[in-house]
Amino acid sequence: MSRKFGLQVTRRAALGLGLATAAAVALLQPGAPAAQESIKLGALVPLTGGLQSYGEASLRGVRMAVQQVNEAGGLLGGRQVEVVVGDTQTSPQPAVDAAQRLVSVEGVAAVVGALASGNTIPVATTVTAPGRIPQISNASTAPVISTLADDDFLFRTVPSDAYQGVALAKIVAGEGDMNVAVLYVNNDYGEGLARSFEEAFAVEGGSVTRSDAFEPNQASYRGELSALAGTGADALVLIAYPDDGGLTIVRQSLEEGFFDRFIFTDGMKAEGLVTQIGAEFVEGAYGSTAQSVETQASAVWREAYESEYGELPPLPYIDTAYDAAMILMLAMEKAGSTDGTAIRDAIREVANAPGEVVLPGEVAKARDLIAAGTAINYTGAGGDQEFDENGDVSGTFEHWVIQGGRFETVRIFDPSE
Repeated sequence: MSRKFGLQVTRRAALGLGLATAAAVALLQPGAPAAQESIKLGALVPLTGGLQSYGEASLRGVRMAVQQVNEAGGLLGGRQVEVVVGDTQTSPQPAVDAAQRLVSVEGVAAVVGALASGNTIPVATTVTAPGRIPQISNASTAPVISTLADDDFLFRTVPSDAYQGVALAKIVAGEGDMNVAVLYVNNDYGEGLARSFEEAFAVEGGSVTRSDAFEPNQASYRGELSALAGTGADALVLIAYPDDGGLTIVRQSLEEGFFDRFIFTDGMKAEGLVTQIGAEFVEGAYGSTAQSVETQASAVWREAYESEYGELPPLPYIDTAYDAAMILMLAMEKAGSTDGTAIRDAIREVANAPGEVVLPGEVAKARDLIAAGTAINYTGAGGDQEFDENGDVSGTFEHWVIQGGRFETVRIFDPSE
């Protein structure tokens, strides 16, 4: 019996060797089909640092888009898409280093991210634009991005803070807080939004008693808070990130009695504001963030997200990360190529009207329309995503408030109206 068993093993081994040899020979034959390489899509997200609260959430949006594309048969004749992640650490140099690895080592065809404007700008000017790699940020809002010398390789699926400043001014004036101080993180995001808000708030009849920058990751902000509180302001507008000073500023302000009424921007809309400070201490605090109105596209996306991951967290930029990834992949399909310039030139073709509307998840429909030569207009989870000549989109904004330990929407509105 043992000899028979050994003979069977030998024959099976020989059979396996023969099949392997035949397969190897077939691969060497002229015209033999070869396995298709995956297409690499880079994701520059902060998994550490001041914006780490948003990093994993944004990455989930990217992965969701890629999963839908792969399940629908992939791109460019069946090639699967692979997400390659780079941690920006919410810091410029690590962001540039991560981007360089994605482009030069990993060979990504395009990049989603970064999140912080202060990371996105150096990445675009030193890595992606010179390398002719299209980049779409889902969260970088600094106004200076609009006029950046990026040779049209940088886009964003979130509106500029030139709009958010106007939206926030309207919200604050509507709440009756007409005498405020401003404390902002010392980077492109903080400076741009502070300036935009102050200009728009003056139009609304409000007064900024003092506006100061702060350096991130300091042990104490009592000096800055004391100076601002000494101006007699009734509330503090805080433009910051939770994990590099924002929560510390709120905590120290409360402990020392500098301010107990807070107004926040998108960077501070994170669960840690409630869980780490305490719901009772931030009850009634309010703020602004970019947020699309409820549409068929956003409803379809939300249903798909919650089916896959559960309840959608109260964090911005998950939907815009999904849109950025989906637009880049549809642009590859439209271009028929992973060449960076070809992808760049196809972005507006798949995202802007006119064209047949394509909703989130409608990958097969988009692919069929592209193959038929029909123009498409991707309408995203985070808004229409109509790119202007600067790669910018307009948008609507949410007025939110903390009530009972939860972020509640007061209204979503267009600040230009």
